[in-house]
Amino acid sequence: MNAPDTLNETQIRIDLAAAIRLSCRNEWHEGVANHFSAAVSADGRKFLVNPRWVHWSRVRASDLVLCDADDPGTMNRPDAPDPSAWSIHSALHRNLPQARVALHIHPPHATALCGLKDPIIKPIDQVTARFFNRLAYDMSFGGIATAEEEGERISNAIGDKKAVMMGNHGVTTLGDSVAEAWDALYHLERAAKTLWLAYATGRELNVMGDNLAEETASEWETYKDAEFAHFAEMKRILDREEPDYKD
Repeated sequence: MNAPDTLNETQIRIDLAAAIRLSCRNEWHEGVANHFSAAVSADGRKFLVNPRWVHWSRVRASDLVLCDADDPGTMNRPDAPDPSAWSIHSALHRNLPQARVALHIHPPHATALCGLKDPIIKPIDQVTARFFNRLAYDMSFGGIATAEEEGERISNAIGDKKAVMMGNHGVTTLGDSVAEAWDALYHLERAAKTLWLAYATGRELNVMGDNLAEETASEWETYKDAEFAHFAEMKRILDREEPDYKD
């Protein structure tokens, strides 16, 4: 496989490994399943993904597997990724220009919300409002995504959005960088938790009007620097407590 052309693969490896370790700390992962990926080529088709069935607490930058979304022989390699990782992430990197980074995982609150007939994240505070009109909802779960057709279907369902609630399944966030995709994942799970706590009271939700929800969502977009600062701060914690993630 040719080396990536212009991007800093070493830094992307470090950042993706950090996102994996941090998500493990938050107990968003599921056993040795779930998968994060990041493009390392200008066209987005060459991407890194976590190795098959390695616990997230042990993943290091050097463990990440380099794949080519256009290579039909990927699953015949000795270091082939998980079949569902290949199905979903090869399609995302092949089809969606906004999928420089794709974080697919089953965090408990968001996944529970995805198990409802109505999984819509309603704007009841500023975090839930961040996602107003900015989420795709994929309600056509077809079983564990081991067939390439399922990945194609998921990428079509996402369309031009940067995050998706996957009915009966989990969530995926997309971004231009690991920092942006991970910050979105963090806040998506927070939004789902807040909504669940509100539902648990059994009382009527105080849902924002559309104009206020849109205004609040737009305000989040002016805080882009905070997304990078958040991820940088979390990496500093890893640097102190789990520095081997960079290896």
